[in-house]
Amino acid sequence: MAETQETISAEIAELRDAYAKAVADGGPRSDHPARDYRPYRSSVLRHPKRPLVTVRDPEAVELSGPVFGVTDVTDLDSDLTRQHSGEPQGERITVTGRVLDRAGRPVRGQLVEIWQANAAGRYAHQRDQHPAPLDPNFTGVGRCLTDDEGRYAFTTIKPGPYPWRNHDNAWRPAHIHFSLFGTAFTQRLITQMYFPGDPLFRYDPIMQSVTDDAARQRMVAEYVHDLSVPEWSMGYRWDIVLDGPAATWIEEGR
Repeated sequence: MAETQETISAEIAELRDAYAKAVADGGPRSDHPARDYRPYRSSVLRHPKRPLVTVRDPEAVELSGPVFGVTDVTDLDSDLTRQHSGEPQGERITVTGRVLDRAGRPVRGQLVEIWQANAAGRYAHQRDQHPAPLDPNFTGVGRCLTDDEGRYAFTTIKPGPYPWRNHDNAWRPAHIHFSLFGTAFTQRLITQMYFPGDPLFRYDPIMQSVTDDAARQRMVAEYVHDLSVPEWSMGYRWDIVLDGPAATWIEEGR
C-alpha cells in the first residue's frame, strides 16, 4: 500500500521543527537540504553516496562535451509558443529576470535553459505516461543567453501540476526547471521556479526539503502586472542569485 500524505506531512513537520530548534540553539541556517531528505523518497534512493570524482584534466572533459556558439541560440528558442506550426493550449506567460552573482552584479552571456510540463501537467517525454493529453504544438523546452544586464526572458505556457509516485495522491506544484551554465559545461546549476499562491506547496516534499522559509520563498516567482503584455501574456519576474546569502536554491546531486 502506498504511503499516505499524512505520513509525508508528519515527516516534513518533524524535520522542519528539528531545523528550527537547531537554528534557535545557535546552529547555522541552510538554504540547501540534505541529499537524503527522508520525505523525498526517490532522492533517498538515488542521491550520491560516494565522494565526488575529481576531474584531473578539465580541458579534456570540455573537448568531449557539447559545444554551442552564440549564433546557435535564436529568438525562436526563447519563445516556446512559436516552435510549432500551431498555437499551444494554455495560459501564455512571460517569465523574465536577472542572473546575478553574490554581490548583485549581472552575469552576462549565461546560457539559460528551461524545460517544463504542458498546461495539462504532462512532459513531452516517453517516460511520462500519466493520462493527461500531450500538446502537439508544445514541446516544453527553451533556451536563451543573458544580456549585458544579466537579463533572460522566455515566452511560454503556464505548466499544470502533475501526479508523481512519491506517495499516495502526490502532486507536484506547477513549476519550470531552469539550467544555467557558467564558462564551461562542467559548471552547470539546476533549479526550479514556482508560481505564487500554489495550494500544493505545503504538500510537496521537494519544495519543503528547503527548510529555511526565506530560501523557500526565493524559489517563487513574482507576478508583475507591468510585465504582462495586453491581450497576449501574463508576466512573472524571477531573479536567480548564483551564490552568497541570498542564493537561489540549487538541486545538488538529485
